[in-house]
Amino acid sequence: MSFHGNPCWYELTTTQGKLDEAGAFYGRIFGWNVVDSGMEEFSYHLATIDRVPVAGLMNMPDDVSGMPPCWMIYFAVDDCDAFCRDATAKGASVHRPPSDIEGTGRFAILADPQGAAFGVLQPDMSQMSAEEIARAREGGGAFNQSRAGFGNWNELMSSDPEAAWDFYAPLLGWRKGDAMDMGEMGTYQLFRRDEADIGAMMGLADSPVPSWLAYFGVDGSVAAKVEEITAAGGAVLHGPIEVPGPAWVAVATDPQGAAFAVVGPEK
Repeated sequence: MSFHGNPCWYELTTTQGKLDEAGAFYGRIFGWNVVDSGMEEFSYHLATIDRVPVAGLMNMPDDVSGMPPCWMIYFAVDDCDAFCRDATAKGASVHRPPSDIEGTGRFAILADPQGAAFGVLQPDMSQMSAEEIARAREGGGAFNQSRAGFGNWNELMSSDPEAAWDFYAPLLGWRKGDAMDMGEMGTYQLFRRDEADIGAMMGLADSPVPSWLAYFGVDGSVAAKVEEITAAGGAVLHGPIEVPGPAWVAVATDPQGAAFAVVGPEK
């Protein structure tokens, strides 16, 4: 089966020397169990809930140590190399060429024509158990809109949302969902894979550069989660506010400055 176009992984790159602190923060906020994956080349920590992998956490590489901490969203593709060829033909740049991760698959890191960074992963199906395949088929991987602590929404802030749509839609097989007029902020365009809305595209708003923003689901009150975030050393940039769904959302940064968002059913 194909998972092409589905959000499949969330990865935090944080300040060098702060990996354990970042893991402790997110463990407190989302209930993640964060452990060292045992990779020999560099420290890569895995976050799980009930033994289901949700996210990866790593130190900022030496060659980009001056970059601010950030979250990256990965999308599943059927053929990583072909995707990179097609994406560059449409104006993307490849920051990390296709590379293999033993037991996981083949991945690459790119930036869209407006500069927003994202990752793609070609899963190694031969390394997936029947349980993992069934879970992924049901939307039960790292992106799971029915469970707290998992990826719930994927939002692109772009300097040219229409051009961004023309880039991503044919490459990842997305279709447009509803569109909401946000006045001076432009249109908030939902996009879907199969019959499910999985994210949206909009103008830059308060973002200084084009970027993807990962939303993680929470149970209950978003306001209570905001209090947990600030008590743990994070900062709240926006919200809680009510959005169609209905749902409540808030945008925050972790203690090292990486932006993320939370979404839940109650204020």
